[in-house]
Amino acid sequence: MSGDGRFLEGLKVIDLTRLLPGPFATMLLGDMGAEVIKVEDPRGGDYARYYPPMVGGSSAFFQSVNRNKRFVTLNLKEERGRVLLERLLEGADVLMESFRPGVMERLGLGPETLRDRYPGLVIASITGYGQDGPRREEAGHDLNYLAVSGVLGLNGPAGQGPSVPGFQLADLAGGALFAALGVMSALYRRGVTGEGAHLDISMTEGALSFLLPTVARHEAGESEERGRGFLTGGLPCYRVYRTADDRSLAVGALEPKFWDPFVEAIGLGELKGRGVVSGAEADEVAERLQGVVAEKTLEEWRGVLSSLDVCVEPVLSLDEVLEEEVHRAREVFFELNGVKQVRTPVTPRGGEHRAAGGQGADNAAVYGEVGVAEEELAELRAAGVI
Repeated sequence: MSGDGRFLEGLKVIDLTRLLPGPFATMLLGDMGAEVIKVEDPRGGDYARYYPPMVGGSSAFFQSVNRNKRFVTLNLKEERGRVLLERLLEGADVLMESFRPGVMERLGLGPETLRDRYPGLVIASITGYGQDGPRREEAGHDLNYLAVSGVLGLNGPAGQGPSVPGFQLADLAGGALFAALGVMSALYRRGVTGEGAHLDISMTEGALSFLLPTVARHEAGESEERGRGFLTGGLPCYRVYRTADDRSLAVGALEPKFWDPFVEAIGLGELKGRGVVSGAEADEVAERLQGVVAEKTLEEWRGVLSSLDVCVEPVLSLDEVLEEEVHRAREVFFELNGVKQVRTPVTPRGGEHRAAGGQGADNAAVYGEVGVAEEELAELRAAGVI
């Protein structure tokens, strides 16, 4: 990012979310300089705090998505807790929540109510299936949203069942990224009109949106059978091939300028011009390619292909990713309290980051800033409100 990347300094975000999608979204805002106040129930807090493994007494999972935040506790089922939340909202720009639809309304804190009281507030509600519709109150997790969106059904090799993705695609990309993007868009409009907004972020719809080209091709008559699609394994020039040491090469040589020198380099020059083929011909080309790739180890293929620009890469293990030259050169990784952190594309390089604190670690400071005296804090704590 150009400049110091702290583009959101002065922005105040109240974060009522738990687990992964919401915390990741607010972490992005915090990385860019926003003041993020994470509000947790004093009776247990964010469930992710207890996910193993623990590093220095804190969950590595929790630490990974809750940097650059302040932490307070608040029981929203108590009237005084709701009043205290409203005191926090007086100076806030954004409220992000991930309760099931209707929960905020039952607390007397529904979007319409809050927007009446705080006209400029941007509210982002992240749910599985959206704020309305027949499934609005159903529980779910990432795998369920991928199933309903159709993404899971297309993930995996031909002739086999669907494969569970290696990360939470609907949570992070379908939910967190769209929430952060929506918040920034709403803040831009607020700068023009002065009006806030309520964003209805459905993780299922977010995941489904990634199938835009697939849906378009399907509706135009192109079958998208699992593992047989244009970019899902159907083309021999866009597949994963096993090496002699049971490692893998990711071949993404879509264009002839990449495919032709690749097959020439591995001794299959007769396959030039046959990268983008389908059906039985694709299987025949891929089988011949696999036979040759299986003759050498991954390191041997690295030696053969290292000087060529052909869009072929080794499939790295996580240990190898952590040592990969491009990530190290671009300072992708850093540590906080013994936990390896990953810089996102909007996280500034260098600079100081704040590790996730304990439950209520910032109660005194944050509530003091909205006029709560020490005596009142003690009373609220004793009553279970914080």
